[in-house]
This record gives sequence, structure tokens and C-alpha cells, in this order.
Amino acid sequence: MADDKRWLDREPSKGRFFLIVGLSLAVMVFLLWEEHKVHLLGALPWLILLACPLMHVFMHRGHGSHDSHNDHKGGRDE
Repeated sequence: MADDKRWLDREPSKGRFFLIVGLSLAVMVFLLWEEHKVHLLGALPWLILLACPLMHVFMHRGHGSHDSHNDHKGGRDE
């Protein structure tokens, strides 16, 4: 009888845990994609339009004083 419950005393391996989590996430993503493909692809043009102001804010660092950068003065070191 003691051998029947020996598997309860073992520590779970991390590899097996991440394998199960990864497979579960893959199944969930697949099912969500198949059920909501039309909605996600319908929102794609709006997401592209939303990316424009976000890129401006994060890549150009907002509307600060653009002329204070030394990079844009013709390459002269003064």
C-alpha cells in the first residue's frame, strides 16, 4: 500500500510544468483565433491607425522642443 502513494511524494519537474502550460496556451490561442478571427481582422485597420500617434509619442518623445537637439545642426561641433 505504501508504494501506491509514492508518486505523491515526488517533486514536480519544471520542464513538465512548462510543457503543460505551453500546450494549454497554444490550445487557447488556437481556439480564440478560430472563433474570433473575423473580429480581430476587422479591428486591424483601426489598430494600424492607432499605431501612428503612439509611434509619434514614443519614438519622437512627444512635442518637446525639436530644435534643441545637437544632431540636427549640420554635423558641426561648436
